[in-house]
Amino acid sequence: MQNVKRLWGVIIVMAVCNLVLASLLITHIMNQSEPSHPADPEQQGGQTIEQVVAKIGSRAITRQELQTALERHYGAELLGQLLDREVIRLEGNETGTSIGDAEIARELKRMQQGYESEEQFYASMRSQLGLSQQEIKDDVTNKLLLEKLATSHIQITDAQVDSYIQAHPDEFKQESEYNIQQIIVSTKEQANKVIAALAKGESFEILARDRSLDDATNNSGGDLGWIEGDDPFVSAPVLEAAKLLKAGEVSKPVPLAQGFAIVKLKNKRDKANPDRTFIRENVRRELALQEAPPLKDYVSQLRTKWKVTIIDPQFK
Repeated sequence: MQNVKRLWGVIIVMAVCNLVLASLLITHIMNQSEPSHPADPEQQGGQTIEQVVAKIGSRAITRQELQTALERHYGAELLGQLLDREVIRLEGNETGTSIGDAEIARELKRMQQGYESEEQFYASMRSQLGLSQQEIKDDVTNKLLLEKLATSHIQITDAQVDSYIQAHPDEFKQESEYNIQQIIVSTKEQANKVIAALAKGESFEILARDRSLDDATNNSGGDLGWIEGDDPFVSAPVLEAAKLLKAGEVSKPVPLAQGFAIVKLKNKRDKANPDRTFIRENVRRELALQEAPPLKDYVSQLRTKWKVTIIDPQFK
């Protein structure tokens, strides 16, 4: 039940393309019911001139060509998503079910676990995925409403929550984070020379810049930033060496698959745990979802109830 930034990164990366394409198609549909504006095809000499959105040499790609391709390849899927969102909204209105600001804030807080701050989370979503804060909030609201509707008939007792927490202590234990620097060299002899230079008072940052083979970190003084103890993107020997150090200490040469590392622990801190109420509410929700029918099946039932009909055979 833990949510870390890598898991959410994978989930959102999978969803973002659909969201972007959906936005394009929604814009297209809305534009067809609005008066013409400068972005629409122009009339010239009685003929319609399509707006050009890109060129490859003399080859022009028009907006209509782009929209036709989007509808052909993604139209059925995206129409399905639009219909699903609408039946969820209708069911929420009919049953008086809504999502409050506190629920949205709690889910956003859960998504932000593994990030150093709320600002870093939103900056990462915008720079990597192009998602605005409002777009993330809208998606979270729709997801929470669907889950609440699907689990409305399920009651999870305090005893069930307690039992789960007691049976899965590793999910709720206090974890540590490590601020690590490293210098990667090809031989043990070179590693010993680095350690000798450090013993003489030379700067770890300068030695990393001048001698480290790791292009990703040498220009930043070998700094890996704050790393969780089980980070899969950091070499396990480096992590294990760092865990044995005190802040400010430097390791002996650490054998790697290719070469050797000299590891310095800049600092260590306990990772902040969510408050107890936050943990219990997340467990309660997850247990309810485990007892509920698959969400896909529930949405299918809502489509039947609200008499969803796809008219155009292209989108069936």
